Amino acid sequence: MIKIYHNPRCSKSRDGLKILEESGKDFQIVKYLDVPMKKEEIKKVLELLEISAEELIRKNEKVWKENYKDKELSEDEIIAAMQEHPKLIERPIVVNNEKAVIGRPPEKIKDLL
Repeated sequence: MIKIYHNPRCSKSRDGLKILEESGKDFQIVKYLDVPMKKEEIKKVLELLEISAEELIRKNEKVWKENYKDKELSEDEIIAAMQEHPKLIERPIVVNNEKAVIGRPPEKIKDLL
């Protein structure tokens, strides 16, 4: 099952959702701001994306700049920050079986389908 980690207020996320809708494939929408991802879920997504936790962070977010920017943080500390502040997570993320992409630009999602 295809899964999109979606923020309806984000234009790139809405564009990614439109690509999935137009694909005609079944998918699940995860509004991760409403229901924050668990630590294990974030770790699995990072594994599928083949990136570090820091690479999934939106570093221009105010909460990152004010609380984390100049600190040396472990993977677990960065994941904890994402759990506490889900808007720090880059979006949209689309997972299809054992592959995942960050939909920036949204056209990258097409490679996953």
